[in-house]
Amino acid sequence: MQQTNGQQTNGQHMTVTDLDRYLRSILPLDEFTRIDSSRNGLQVDRRNQTVRRVAFAVDAAYDVFEAAAAWSADVLFVHHGLFWGREEVLTGPHYRRVAYMLEHDLALYAVHLPLDAHLSLGNNAGMAAELGLHEVEPFGLVKGTPIGVAGRFAEAVTVDHVVDTLFGDRYTPLAVLPFGPREIRSVGLISGGAPLEVDQAIDQGLDLYISGDANHIAYHRCREAGINAIFGGHYATEVWGVQRVAAKLAADTGLETTFLDIPTGM
Repeated sequence: MQQTNGQQTNGQHMTVTDLDRYLRSILPLDEFTRIDSSRNGLQVDRRNQTVRRVAFAVDAAYDVFEAAAAWSADVLFVHHGLFWGREEVLTGPHYRRVAYMLEHDLALYAVHLPLDAHLSLGNNAGMAAELGLHEVEPFGLVKGTPIGVAGRFAEAVTVDHVVDTLFGDRYTPLAVLPFGPREIRSVGLISGGAPLEVDQAIDQGLDLYISGDANHIAYHRCREAGINAIFGGHYATEVWGVQRVAAKLAADTGLETTFLDIPTGM
């Protein structure tokens, strides 16, 4: 586990209700209920309603909870929460996760598709900013709603340049398919699990498509269409949004935040 992006506290605090109200003011949680199975918002409350420290991570998993508790977090904000559209019995690993949070009085807040799609705080917006893209606009329809972005480079770049810029030495992409033009000027991005949405990039005539999960079928589609593709890993394409929200929360409220970087390699 690597802990990064810690923001120092100025002794500020708020309640869990205040935090929920603030997060809903910057993220459109209610606009995605039609297409998002995640229970976006507060998923697990805490006894002590005062919030001074908020940890951020990609996944709601036991080792992430341990890292958050070790940092003395009051709330853990994640992209992938514990509850996905239906009630789940509290047995086995699910019980142990919830029991750990209750024992350590750690609240859980989850934001899924609203964090992928957000044009300034989202995962795709974060990658676009890191790449220095221009003319950024919504891209990648899921049930009629765009959750990705597309944009253009001011000057042509290579696939290797994009891989180095986004993933560096920290993350290793699952697959890099250099089947398109060597000089890349346009790119579409959909973080997480959208390998077959490469069809939308092909239809728009883009030079490069970036997503998280790899897929066997996507290989042939990319090769036959002559498009470059980078499948960077679900985790590595979804570290961006939580870090951007952490920085904004710290700047706007004075709360102390940190990003818990716990890669899955997937």
